Parts: sequence; structure tokens; C-alpha cells
Amino acid sequence: MREGYEGTGPGAITPDGCAVELYARLPVGDEPDVVAAAVPAGAHILELGSGVGRVTHALLERGFTVTAVDESADMLSRVHGARTICGPIESLDLGEKFDVVMLASFLVHTGDEEVRRGMLRACARHVARGGCVLVQREGPDYHTEVPRERVDPSGFTVRIASVEPVGEGVNSVRAEYVFPDAVWTQTFRARPLTEEQFESALAEAGLEVDTCLTADGTWVRAVPVV
Repeated sequence: MREGYEGTGPGAITPDGCAVELYARLPVGDEPDVVAAAVPAGAHILELGSGVGRVTHALLERGFTVTAVDESADMLSRVHGARTICGPIESLDLGEKFDVVMLASFLVHTGDEEVRRGMLRACARHVARGGCVLVQREGPDYHTEVPRERVDPSGFTVRIASVEPVGEGVNSVRAEYVFPDAVWTQTFRARPLTEEQFESALAEAGLEVDTCLTADGTWVRAVPVV
């Protein structure tokens, strides 16, 4: 397990504390709709951090071509209908360009700044001329309105139980997922980013914000700096 990351509950746990069985149960949210509204129909999408394919499969159903990348072979074994590549995002170099590169799941907030830099460089390295990078970021109160919980219509509860500083602008976040028949927890490290810090991180990788895609600002479309 990676330092500062931990997961509990039934089934395989990835090095960053994600439970494969949990993510296989989670319903898809509005991500596919956000993506479909922001990119050309039928685009080839490089999905970085695809997990079990929760969003991948919904994008495929909408007519997109998807190359799914994840460092967990256990996660990728659940992905069907897409090309899959197993390995760390930050060192990915496929020698290919894509219409769309997607970095979701708040991965831009990873606690390790060098990993974040590597991820954003991978985004810039793989986006085609005229293409775009879609980034999902945390909401402004993600680290402050704690504890909080949400009951999903499908019948489980997701709870952000605690957020504790661990130094140098990084917090240790503990999430709990309570189902009628099982409970999973995930502890991970996340770095809150101000608007200025986020835009600076993009700029360092040769990217700039094109537009916010959602009213809450959590989804952003970025483009290569010309």
C-alpha cells in the first residue's frame, strides 16, 4: 500500500486504497453527460484513471472510442469494450495523440506534487492539436464541510468522515461507503488547490483553462497553450 493510503472492506484493494468491489457497485454520475456536452461526437478519449470502467462503459454507449488507463490490473479486468493499458499515469507515453484526454476522480489533487506534475504532463503529451483536456477538480468546500454524508438513491451512504492536515498543504481524507451488506473505507491524501494554484499547475504543463463545464466549477476544459 502506498504511504498515506489505506482501504478496508471485501475484495481486492489497490495501492491507493480503492476497493475494486466497491467501485464496481458505484453508479455512474453525470460525468458522461458532462463529457458528451463538451467534446465532439465520436471522439477518441484517453481516460486516465478509469478504474473499473464506471464512466468508460457509459462513454462507449454514447458512441465514443475509449482508451482506458489505470495502474490496477484488478480494476482494468472489469473494463469491457475499450482498449486498456495498465500502468501509472504520470509516466504514460503512448506515442499517440487523442481528441480528448480525461483526468477525472479528483486525481489532479493528489498529495504528491511530482505525481500531479507527471499526470498533467501526460495529459499535455497525449492531446491532439485542436483537442482538449477535461479535468475534474474538488469543490471549494470539499475539505471544510466535514463530516458530511450523502445517501444515494440506490440505497448506500457515502460519508467524508474526516479531513486531517498532514503537512505541506496536504490533508489525509477518510471516506466511508456503507451498503446494506458491506462497508468499505478509503483513506487517501489530497491537496486542495486555489484557482490560482490550479491554473499555475496547468500552465506548468503547457495547458490553460478554456472554460468551466459545470456551474459548480468542478469540471474544466483545458487546451494546449498555443
